[in-house]
Amino acid sequence: MIAWLRGEVVRTGPGVVVLDVGGVGYRLLVTTSTQSELLARPAPIEVAVHTLVREDAITLFGFADESEREVFEVLLGTHGVGPSLSLAILGSLGATGVARAVRDADGAAFETVTGVGKKTAARLVLELQGSDLGGADDQPSASASASSSAARGEVSEALVALGYSADEVGRTLSGLDSSAPVEDLLRMALRELSRS
Repeated sequence: MIAWLRGEVVRTGPGVVVLDVGGVGYRLLVTTSTQSELLARPAPIEVAVHTLVREDAITLFGFADESEREVFEVLLGTHGVGPSLSLAILGSLGATGVARAVRDADGAAFETVTGVGKKTAARLVLELQGSDLGGADDQPSASASASSSAARGEVSEALVALGYSADEVGRTLSGLDSSAPVEDLLRMALRELSRS
């Protein structure tokens, strides 16, 4: 697994940087802002890398720093979000923009990204609220966080499908115990929404 590379940019294209590392050219997929930042640095440059291995290809994604890569990886771990969409979100909002949108439960920020609709935006906000992007200091264990995110995501999708807005769903779920089973969480959310 390649975690970072140090070398010189020898070629660029739309969303692509080729980095020469000891005579080997590594093709990295990048956002436009990352590409601009990397080109502005004096050589040799260091690039944080996420390696995606599939049966038919090995794809490298390049990032200006570790925090940008971490945000990409958290997005990539979100239900229904692949590498292309993760890169598009990061390219549109930036790492701090993603964290801010999650912290403020701002689904509309995610909707500005091509390919992200209302339901996906609501799910992103809810699933990412348990992650370090939300700015919380006390993080649950990775498995507890993942299962709680999955439960919140399922409940979020169900509530949005019932016609509740992403904002209503976000506010309601933020006040509930997300460690509860999906059925209980949905029941509690519906009870809260019926009161408002």
